Amino acid sequence: MHLDFETLKVERRGPHILLVTLNRPAAANAMNTQMGRELMALFEALSLDLERLRCVVLTGSGEKAFCAGGDLKERNGMTDEAWVAQHLVFERMLRALIGCPIPVIAAVNGAAYGGGCEIAAACDFIYAAPHARFALTEVTLGIMPGAGGTQNLPRAVGERRAKEIILTGAPFTAEEAERWGLVNRVIPADRLLEETMATAERIAANAPIAVRQAKQSISRGLQMSLADGLAFEIEAYNRLVGTEDRREGVRAFNEKRKPVFKGR
Repeated sequence: MHLDFETLKVERRGPHILLVTLNRPAAANAMNTQMGRELMALFEALSLDLERLRCVVLTGSGEKAFCAGGDLKERNGMTDEAWVAQHLVFERMLRALIGCPIPVIAAVNGAAYGGGCEIAAACDFIYAAPHARFALTEVTLGIMPGAGGTQNLPRAVGERRAKEIILTGAPFTAEEAERWGLVNRVIPADRLLEETMATAERIAANAPIAVRQAKQSISRGLQMSLADGLAFEIEAYNRLVGTEDRREGVRAFNEKRKPVFKGR
């Protein structure tokens, strides 16, 4: 996997975890076209070859911002055609992030505004520092959320709360985000990355095919009727019966030892 990026810092933490840092601190990690292209390339590459990775942690550089949203300095004076072309990159990036076969955990270390909030909401779940702030401010700029905000936010916090957040453009705190269901845990800033990595390590220690199948079953099942979701779940479950990891898990339980999963 290509790990040399201009706007991202990407590093493997052990054999199974990838730490991805949005790395434009001078611009509050705002997403310019280059960052959109690099995130798109990274997550599309993961869909093709996981290289033994089992979990991704996504955070921002510095202590003030996770991602301040789209880079409005870059967008200043853009033609309509250029704006649409840039947004196509962001749309493809978002789909690649949502489609990542392994879990993606957001460690929101500061402001997550606009597209930054949408990126966090597109992850499988979110841990946040107490000083983190969230907002979907697009309507204050004459646009609307266009990177999953009107879809992922209602699925996390419910329709009425999402309408209040999106239609006012007002910011909200990490504690409110946790109470409303967008954030899973609020963690002291000095322990945020450490505890997020600990969760990633716990996920990575589990059977990787089982984790991927369970993630897919949850994500796809929520788009189906209950009956169709149950049918999809069984198809995903049956994929695991013939795996070495299933046999290893049962064997390790009976031998009272930790299983060694190989992803086979």
